[in-house]
Amino acid sequence: MVKGATVDAQVTHLNNIISSTRNTGYATQPPLQRFLADCYEEFRSDHSGAVADYIPELKRANPAHFGVGLVTIDGHIYEVGDSAVPFTIQSVSKAFVFALALELVGEERVSAAIGVEPSGEAFNSIRLTNDNRPFNPMVNAGAIACSGLIHQVDGAGAFERIREKLGQFAGRELAVDDSVHASETETGNRNRAIAWLLRNYLVVQGDVDAVLDTYFRQCAILVTARDLAVMAATLANRGVNPVTGVQVITPNVVARTLSVMTSSGM
Repeated sequence: MVKGATVDAQVTHLNNIISSTRNTGYATQPPLQRFLADCYEEFRSDHSGAVADYIPELKRANPAHFGVGLVTIDGHIYEVGDSAVPFTIQSVSKAFVFALALELVGEERVSAAIGVEPSGEAFNSIRLTNDNRPFNPMVNAGAIACSGLIHQVDGAGAFERIREKLGQFAGRELAVDDSVHASETETGNRNRAIAWLLRNYLVVQGDVDAVLDTYFRQCAILVTARDLAVMAATLANRGVNPVTGVQVITPNVVARTLSVMTSSGM
């Protein structure tokens, strides 16, 4: 009886292995999944650092959350830990909104308003180039200018245009954290100073408060580690989302975006 039970258990185990192999192509976990799992176990006990507090609401984030997502350009998704926990995109939005501005108004118009050189300053520096432009789109001044360019085209619909495009990058509809948006609106006086400086030099035109609200809302869009991995893979895949197959942005815009990301510290 014991011998028969042992054989049954071995058969069940073998069937599980075959099923796993059929589904994944590997007898055990795929190599990239094993790599992520190993990294997760190695670093999950590291509790150094602190949560961001430059926006008061961000201090409420759970510092114990730790997740990793990885997406290949052929659409394979690997994730571990808290990879489905949402958080606000904040400055990561800058690269994707820059790409949208290039697509919407063209490289010539974007270049007339925003430089492409490293600033050597903090991301929220209230300083412009000698010809009164933001140094690049990856600092706050440049990102606000990008939002302003989109606002010139779409007016009150600018934020929805941004949210829709970021959703295409992520492959799903993205929501907004209203609490973080309200907190940044209440305390974002440094960004207000930057925006009014840009308005003074006509880099930002029209309603400064409306442009700032667009910028604050884009930073409060909710994403997960998996979302960001898909978004990054879309840039790596010449603008085609490898999960949905949608051409989100043109290869030329991707090349311009990646070059500025490389030179300007992202």
